[in-house]
Amino acid sequence: MRPHQKLLAWQAAIDLVKEIYVVTMSFPNDEKFGIISQLRRAAVSVPTNIAEGAARNSIKEFIQFNYISLGSTSEIDTLLILSKELNILNETQYKVLLQKTEKVSALLSGLIKHLKQKSNISTP
Repeated sequence: MRPHQKLLAWQAAIDLVKEIYVVTMSFPNDEKFGIISQLRRAAVSVPTNIAEGAARNSIKEFIQFNYISLGSTSEIDTLLILSKELNILNETQYKVLLQKTEKVSALLSGLIKHLKQKSNISTP
């Protein structure tokens, strides 16, 4: 098992990606190159950036990649709101995906805080 695979944030992000792929299969075909593509790309970005950051040479770089992942969770959140408001997502699907997104975001924030404390990097 690679080191990033042990991280709860990475594991939760993988779970979120899988759920987003399943849910977006039922989206209208005319959203294939719109919301579906954007939502899937943002979701995949989260665990891949965690993995890439974990493989870097410094904690500072790892923190930066985790911030990129955190930004992608905000993008996912916005796309979920749009999907709900456009009646592409029903309320139940929205709540499940939002909860998973918030969990990943919280785990990333905790990981960033831990890494900053470990390396004595000041918080902005």
